[in-house]
Amino acid sequence: MVLENKLNITDEVELAREEEKISKKKANELFENGYLQTLEPGTFECLSKIHKYLFEEIYTFAGEIRKVNISKGNFRFAPITYLETALNNIEKMPQSTFDEIIEKYVEMNVAHPFREGNGRSTRIWLDLILKKELKMVIDWSKVDKNDYLLAMERSPIKDVEIKQLLKDALTDKINDREVYMKGIDASYFYEGYTQFKTEDL
Repeated sequence: MVLENKLNITDEVELAREEEKISKKKANELFENGYLQTLEPGTFECLSKIHKYLFEEIYTFAGEIRKVNISKGNFRFAPITYLETALNNIEKMPQSTFDEIIEKYVEMNVAHPFREGNGRSTRIWLDLILKKELKMVIDWSKVDKNDYLLAMERSPIKDVEIKQLLKDALTDKINDREVYMKGIDASYFYEGYTQFKTEDL
């Protein structure tokens, strides 16, 4: 199933290619134009605005909370019945230490508030929190893709792995474009990853 899109693309591979190209261009704009500095790190509004900026040329739902339940493999993300409550609770979570920030990131991943593009927008969101609170960001080039995906899958039950993996990749290069852009590399994080299953309600 190919997501309905503004580009009228009906081929899944072509859509993925265009989506990555456009979202990378928009992510680069975000880095350059100062828009990220106007957002309040750690809020859902911040994440929603990042998502809208990255994907508004592709999807009508950019920045909007999903209206379908989604799962990946055997894992079901937060059901839409409780999604807004979950997002309100996540926003209230503390974010003053590294552990608190990663716990908040894990919960936002479980929420998976958008129909598509959660990973890329949430990694920017995470780096904004780390930048504000710790004057650090993640150097995603130091994060092994497979280790990351496995750790994220297990993180709702046990977050020790993802905390260690990301702590080892911390850097003070908070204004480095290459460090920032590696987190937007969808093919790096998702190539060969299981497809989402949706359940329209």
